[in-house]
Amino acid sequence: MNYTFNQLRIFLKICQTQSVTKASEELHLTQPAVSIQLRNLQDQFEIPLTEVVGRKIFITDFGKEIAMAAENILNQVHAINYKTQAHKGQLTGRLKFSIVSTGKYVLPYFLSDFLKQHEDVELLLDVTNKLKVLESLEKNQVDFALVSILPDSMQIEKIELLQNKLYVVSNAKQQFKSKMYDKKIFETLPLIYREQGSGTRQTMEKFIQKNNLPVRKKMELTSNETVKQAVIAGLGCSIMPLIGIKNELHNGDLQIIPVKGFPIKSVWNLIWLKGKNHSPVALSFLNYIIKEKGNIIKEKFDWFEQY
Repeated sequence: MNYTFNQLRIFLKICQTQSVTKASEELHLTQPAVSIQLRNLQDQFEIPLTEVVGRKIFITDFGKEIAMAAENILNQVHAINYKTQAHKGQLTGRLKFSIVSTGKYVLPYFLSDFLKQHEDVELLLDVTNKLKVLESLEKNQVDFALVSILPDSMQIEKIELLQNKLYVVSNAKQQFKSKMYDKKIFETLPLIYREQGSGTRQTMEKFIQKNNLPVRKKMELTSNETVKQAVIAGLGCSIMPLIGIKNELHNGDLQIIPVKGFPIKSVWNLIWLKGKNHSPVALSFLNYIIKEKGNIIKEKFDWFEQY
């Protein structure tokens, strides 16, 4: 066997993305280069690692076993590199997060100065929906997760980072003359929803059911950015987190509709598995957050209190 570190790295990325094209994009390689390395790795095994049906690639059971072994090997190589740096007195290691999509407007501000202080720390950040975030956490694949709705069936510990506020929003072209509307306004507002599994969707539906709002569901879209653009284009209104529409409010692309009972409030929580044995870099980040959280909120989110 003469497989290389690079071949294992590429094969693992193909398994994770289920696509040679996506793997090449994430690795910043050409698609032919990725295909060649996959073929060179396959040539060393008599059993197929992958199979192609139509134009889609599938990983065989044997391939999945090789991918697991490859991941262990790559992790050990990273560990050797980190240990080398650690002996030089530098904080090193991987800091792994899985966050809900609207969390991308929050977490970077809590990470920025920490990463500047520790240039040898490597950040892995997966932005996805709430269900996949909790799945990553439950499988212990990440150090931390960022959510606005705490899981019911998982033993966790947490730090509250920032308040989350959801408002009814429309594009700026619509005219709203009342200073405050009651729930009857939802009889005339076509609402755009996030997809099932979204934390925003869950918070929105709980509020609608609790208050018996007469909503008109217009459409369902799969990301906060897509919802935002649909609202700006005039396709409907939505209930959206304030944290994700700062620029659009300031630019006049969106407006908040004053509705009784809003904003819906929750809290952005940094969570991790209870009893987790944190790596030195993860523990250092936790200590940093405990110490600097107030300063970060004051410096980066002062605009938040204007609404």
